[in-house]
Amino acid sequence: MKLSREIKTAILVISAILLFIWGYSFLKGTDILSKHKTVFVLYDDVEGLMASAPVTINGLTIGKVKSINFLDDSGKLKVELQIDTDFKISKTSEARIYEPGLIGGKQVQIVPDLKNSNLVQDGDFLRGGVKPGLTDLVSERLTPLQEKIEKAMLSADGVLMNINDVLDDKAKKDLRNSFAELNKTLTSLSEASNSANEILTNNKGKLNNVVNNFEKVSKNFEKLSDSLAQTNLRQTVENLEKTLANVDKIIANLESGNGTMGKLLKDDKMYTNFTKASKELELLLEDLRLNPTRYINVSVFGKKNKPYVAPTEEDTTNTKN
Repeated sequence: MKLSREIKTAILVISAILLFIWGYSFLKGTDILSKHKTVFVLYDDVEGLMASAPVTINGLTIGKVKSINFLDDSGKLKVELQIDTDFKISKTSEARIYEPGLIGGKQVQIVPDLKNSNLVQDGDFLRGGVKPGLTDLVSERLTPLQEKIEKAMLSADGVLMNINDVLDDKAKKDLRNSFAELNKTLTSLSEASNSANEILTNNKGKLNNVVNNFEKVSKNFEKLSDSLAQTNLRQTVENLEKTLANVDKIIANLESGNGTMGKLLKDDKMYTNFTKASKELELLLEDLRLNPTRYINVSVFGKKNKPYVAPTEEDTTNTKN
């Protein structure tokens, strides 16, 4: 069967028209060959959402924004969404406007309600919502911080004004002099540090010798310590313990009054007799010194001895005086 030229021309024109319609729809964001659902969402503010913006679920793109128009004189905005997915979306799901990044612009994120089995149909409405973006969160955090900074700046300004009032010309001059003196001090410290470095550099060999000598002394001390550790310290300690035990016994005997020293310390009668004997001995020696002829009698002519008269304490005292 041969087609005439007119039929071929008609087929070509119809194909071109269909292709033009499909291309125009595709450029507008509508694919007439694909199956999709159209749902609507009402917003008070679309936050800069544009047509052809992606529609996502858990980050996966499932459609796009078809159009954005005013619903009525109330100012509400009606957003038309084209969704092409086999994922079951319930009617109670929420379509949130969110900002995926600083550059990407606004998108629509569908938060599905998995507990509801009543699925959305073509032409249904979903609940609308707005998720704060990074810019909004930063602005929300920076606003109170900005207020605090402004208050701090006002406080600092007040403090500086008070300091300026307190610091008169003389105080300012003294303060400048103090900074000048501090600069001189730092310069002196720098010079002293350079001098110390120069001394260390010049005496590096001597310092090395000192360190080596110290190492030798340390080794000698270690050897001496080892020698002391090898000596029979245990026997010395045992002998010391025995000596201390004997001393303890002597002290115990003294405290209990045993022996001559113990009786002398504890027996009052013995102490009294000892004191009395000492006193009598002192009187005897004193009398011997004052009257030696009573005890040593050398008589050439046969002279009689004088009778003995015992000295008294009064005579001894007078003689001493």
